[in-house]
Amino acid sequence: MTRFRFFHAADIHLDSPLRGLSSLEGGAVARVRTATREALDTLVGLAIEEAVDFLIIAGDLYDGDWRDYKTGLFFAAQMGRLKKEGIPVYLLHGNHDAESQITRRLDLPDNVHVFGPRSAETFVLDELKVVLHGQSFRHRDVTDNLVPQYPPPVPGAFNIGVLHTGLGGMGGHANYAPCAIDDLTNKGYDYWALGHVHQASVLHENPHVVFPGNLQGRHAREVGAKGATLVTVEDGDIVELSMIPCDVVRWAVLSVPLADVERFGDVIDRIDDAVEAAIPTANGRLLACRIVLEGRTAIHDQLFASEDRMLAEARARALGLGDEVAWVEKVVISTQGEVDAETLAEREDAIGDLQRLLQEATKDKDLLVQIEDDIGKLVRQLPHEVRGNIDDGVLKAVVDGDFTALINEVSPYLSARLTAPEE
Repeated sequence: MTRFRFFHAADIHLDSPLRGLSSLEGGAVARVRTATREALDTLVGLAIEEAVDFLIIAGDLYDGDWRDYKTGLFFAAQMGRLKKEGIPVYLLHGNHDAESQITRRLDLPDNVHVFGPRSAETFVLDELKVVLHGQSFRHRDVTDNLVPQYPPPVPGAFNIGVLHTGLGGMGGHANYAPCAIDDLTNKGYDYWALGHVHQASVLHENPHVVFPGNLQGRHAREVGAKGATLVTVEDGDIVELSMIPCDVVRWAVLSVPLADVERFGDVIDRIDDAVEAAIPTANGRLLACRIVLEGRTAIHDQLFASEDRMLAEARARALGLGDEVAWVEKVVISTQGEVDAETLAEREDAIGDLQRLLQEATKDKDLLVQIEDDIGKLVRQLPHEVRGNIDDGVLKAVVDGDFTALINEVSPYLSARLTAPEE
């Protein structure tokens, strides 16, 4: 009976810069900064512990061009650990680490086999009767369906297709190397090791079409456990497929209802309770939280006026839970005041004047054109990756060129700053 096991990983984004950390300090922030390295270290350790027969990395090993050679040296050292144990690695490059994106390079240990970018390439593992087919990205923006160019399956072997693809734009990801499920299932391969989509999913069985997700969540849109897929094959059939966590920092978005809260101190207590309740979900890892305050509350205006202090208080409470137990990345204020905008607009004072001006501004074509001239040109100069990964409502409205939405986004903030009582 032929039996073998392999790990399928993707989207490691080694040394990916994590946004919003440059001005912060502390052990928890240091852990977040090094999380992608630690996750890869964990994966390699698990591959050795599980004595897998090979490892597949299906694209975006790197986040982009290296800042220095330390990134490549770290990866080479990890591959050296696998070489010592006789574990080969089959590496495909995706949109982030396409040939045109990486200017620095190092020779890797000879157990690492890299799929070429010019055409689909096949690697054969004779002893296991396994063949792997794949093609790396030559350029970042691959818009062609690569699947038709992959070779036909090798008879009598377990055929694995390795592909970095948006598969129709799943999960909001850019639709690089677009293809359909039918393209994959009709190819005749036994397993498709995909990359690019950061949410783990098994899209089809027999043949298996699998996204392992990314190895480590990097921000609050990548919540929950992250890792690699461990696959067991016996006599050409997949008998077990498991998602094995490799993350060292686990992200969570925590909703905190404030409908009955009347004091600022009670808000901090609610945040504290929410963080403590979520800690078990991290299974011993650092819990990185984004807090979302929700509900209609009497202190809505005060929350906006005390935003910096509230974040500092929330982080202080998290630090008080222990060393590297939890860290608060951001506090998002999504509450509403007890008095709505229409009621405020009826007031005969400066607050009412402001509210009426804001309501009229969304219909002022000259003002919208001026905003476009003043702000739109600056935003269009932002790098693609910044524009494509925005979760702030104000900035997203600007990037989308929706300046009516921009005014609607900032209106509650301006009103709250004017009406909030002084601390």
